[in-house]
Amino acid sequence: MQVANDRLSKTVLLAAPRGFCAGVDRAIQIVERTLEKYGAPVYVRHEIVHNTHVVSKLEDMGAIFVEELDDCPDDRPVVFSAHGVPKSVPKAAQARNMHFLDATCPLVSKVHVEAERHQREGRHILLIGHAGHPEVIGTMGQLPDRAMTLIEDETDAASYDADDPDNLALVTQTTLSVDDTQGIIKVLQHRFPTIALPYKEDICYATTNRQAAVKEIAKQCDLFMVIGSQTSSNSKRLVEVAVKAGANSAMLISGAGTIDWGLIETCETIGLSAGASAPEYLTDGVIAALRSRYEITLNEVRVTDENVIFRLPRELRA
Repeated sequence: MQVANDRLSKTVLLAAPRGFCAGVDRAIQIVERTLEKYGAPVYVRHEIVHNTHVVSKLEDMGAIFVEELDDCPDDRPVVFSAHGVPKSVPKAAQARNMHFLDATCPLVSKVHVEAERHQREGRHILLIGHAGHPEVIGTMGQLPDRAMTLIEDETDAASYDADDPDNLALVTQTTLSVDDTQGIIKVLQHRFPTIALPYKEDICYATTNRQAAVKEIAKQCDLFMVIGSQTSSNSKRLVEVAVKAGANSAMLISGAGTIDWGLIETCETIGLSAGASAPEYLTDGVIAALRSRYEITLNEVRVTDENVIFRLPRELRA
């Protein structure tokens, strides 16, 4: 639509909730307060959360990100990422008398506890998740080898050959597509009616809420943009959800600098959301960039409010 001053008019539908979840906020605060209390450098095993902007900001403050504990000196604090780590990692840190802080999201820790309980009760655990994702590596690392089997999709669920079909349990990665996961669970329940399911759904509240918000507006959108990093599972799922829910197209952007302006030019209604590890200032930046070129009508569509807060480790509380 053309307006009087010759600037095109665009409608932006802003999904809410979006952006940081309580687990991400807690993990970032753990790194920041560790730096305040103990000084730089503080080492962080793996990206604290999957967002390049967050990582860069913390690096500027004195955090050093490494992939393995072997890359950390013995005499500096080390923080474990929000995705969780195998049990072997804190065990190795203790053996070296290292000072470590665990920033694992409490909802990921809940999955770890569930898996351990199922194993104690004699069940083999099926983990729905994505191979190679740090959360999956951490969850599978809570138990001995071969105590858990990874199920990535409905094909895996249909072909899994159980040694003891009556003693199975199910846990999931916390950042999956809600709809895709339900499809996998349906296949497993059909094949193994006695499989033990999570007492409360493992996919976290933030993932569920952000996907619900995207679904609410996607069918009205010529284009849906999700702000997040390529390594962010929950952000990628939002892009997939937008397409399945009816958006003409959807894309993952890291921020205003990666907007495809040629594509924007052809769109009248644009959906916008942000993954759970994307700070709100990135959303503000995208909206500002759009306003610099177009007349923008901004409508926020909120499906629920979030008031979840996770406490920091005792040694970092004010």
